Amino acid sequence: MAELQPRHEKSDTPPEVMRVQYEIYRRMSSARKFQLIFDTYEMGKDLAMAGLRMRYPRATLKELWRLWARQHLGGELYDKAYGTSGHGRKARE
Repeated sequence: MAELQPRHEKSDTPPEVMRVQYEIYRRMSSARKFQLIFDTYEMGKDLAMAGLRMRYPRATLKELWRLWARQHLGGELYDKAYGTSGHGRKARE
């Protein structure tokens, strides 16, 4: 099987550093890779919530979560999951 090579088109990382990084990922357990993905997702969510807190300083935590969920899921999926009111009811009950 051919070895995957890192792509460098728009990277400011030197090729040797990329090779070392890829080698570290290859040796990493699946559980550790999953943990890194999860941690990165949570950090992105925390940053998004901080941005929402700045835009809506008087919003409750529940309101902020709804704003984040609508932003994250998109309006159509949010409405299907939570209803247009966003109070936890399914749209078609």
